[in-house]
Amino acid sequence: MGVGACLLALMTTPALADLRLCNQTGSKVGVTLGYRDAQGWVTEGWWDLKPRSCETLQKGTLAAQFYYVYAVDYTRGGEWGGRAMMCTRDTAFTIRGVEDCLARGFDRNGFIEVDTGQQKNWTIQLSDPGQPVTGGP
Repeated sequence: MGVGACLLALMTTPALADLRLCNQTGSKVGVTLGYRDAQGWVTEGWWDLKPRSCETLQKGTLAAQFYYVYAVDYTRGGEWGGRAMMCTRDTAFTIRGVEDCLARGFDRNGFIEVDTGQQKNWTIQLSDPGQPVTGGP
C-alpha cells in the first residue's frame, strides 16, 4: 500500500470556523470526507489538493465531533485509509448512507476517524510517512 502507512496529524486553527485539510506532502492528493448530519451518514468527494496546499472541506462552525477522511496519493500511489467503512465513487459524489455500498453501485473504502473534540473549527494535516498523529483543542 505504499503510502497507506501515512498518518494524519491533527491540529486546530484559531482564525476560522471551518473544517480544512492541508496537504503537507510533495504529492497531488484526492480527498473524500464522511460525517453524520441530521439526516444520517453522508460521504462527499473529491477535493484535489496540490502539494503543500490547503482546502476548506466544510464552511462554518462544525456540527459534528467526528469526521472521516479517505485520501489517495495521485503522484506516488497509495492511500490514507482506516477502519470506518463508507461509500465512495471514482468521480465527484455526495452519497447518503454507508450501508450496501457495492449493491448500490458504489465503491467501499476505509476512512480514518478524526475526533475534533467538538471544536468549532479544525484543520487536518495530511503528512508524509513517519509523521506522528497529533492534535489539540
